[in-house]
Amino acid sequence: MDGRVLVTGAAGFIGFHMVRRLLADGWIVSGIDNLNDYYDPGLKRDRLAQLEGHPAFQFQPLDLANRETMQTLFAGPHFDVVINLAAQAGVRHSLEAPHSYVDSNVVGFLNVLEGCRAQGVSHLLFASSSSVYGANNRLPYSVHDPVDHPLSLYAATKRAGELMAHSYAHLYGIPSTGLRFFTVYGPWGRPDMAYFSFTQKILTGQPIPVFNHGQMQRDFTYIDDIIEGVTRLIPHAPGAQNTWPEDPASSAAPFCIHNIGNHTPIALTDFIHTLEGCLGKSAQIEWLPMQDGDVVATYADVSPLQQSVGFAPDTPLHKGLQHFVNWYRQYYG
Repeated sequence: MDGRVLVTGAAGFIGFHMVRRLLADGWIVSGIDNLNDYYDPGLKRDRLAQLEGHPAFQFQPLDLANRETMQTLFAGPHFDVVINLAAQAGVRHSLEAPHSYVDSNVVGFLNVLEGCRAQGVSHLLFASSSSVYGANNRLPYSVHDPVDHPLSLYAATKRAGELMAHSYAHLYGIPSTGLRFFTVYGPWGRPDMAYFSFTQKILTGQPIPVFNHGQMQRDFTYIDDIIEGVTRLIPHAPGAQNTWPEDPASSAAPFCIHNIGNHTPIALTDFIHTLEGCLGKSAQIEWLPMQDGDVVATYADVSPLQQSVGFAPDTPLHKGLQHFVNWYRQYYG
């Protein structure tokens, strides 16, 4: 691969790993991030420090929601590909700070779309979320299912992003691929995610909060599998499909959606036992009722991804968690 790619959210968990892979594959990479304090900005700076000095990487501290600076960015060198991974993340936090979700995930994404339109970008790939499936109780989650009942504002903003991207694909012919990620974990992860906070609490002897009394399942997906899936999709810019409107996953515009998940739901109690084994220490558990905005189970149907690029995530949980624990012990001493 060659050419120039823009990665938004480059100091974030997925963004950092994406930039590292793109550089290894020979791309020229421009990265932006606003380095906000939703979680420890020091962790974000340490991720960037792993990328500094690479001759093909340039970073700018920019906020997607700032229209003027985004216009200036897209007035510069042409991007062959844009990968939008910047977002205000977290289901529960969206109950407390709703405006930040609209600013980042709606207004910010609109500025990305406008930049892609101005430059005539060859392929836009953008992060969505398994959260968009909301009240859908049919498992596994399929891109062919309707997703009209989000259960959190976070999910609603990610679904809004999908619809906005489709409208730009239709109006301006921007080939766009939405990426519905499923519970991503691994080294350099986000401290607000359960696996990260559980690790910190178990090691320090604090009780871990377990919602819905442990009756939850998640499709935990290792970060390297996420990056592999996105990387394989880069040269597969979508074209118009002929089964619309009967199939919600297709469109007369150059637009498509893919699930990227491990297609293996794990019970939360089994997840905790696996983490205990990796840490060599037992957890103290605080059993709690269901949290507003949560869903009981997630489970990805990745057959369209397999058909498109011949890949499906398959890293076993025990292996991925051990990689994370090894990194955690090294990073935090």
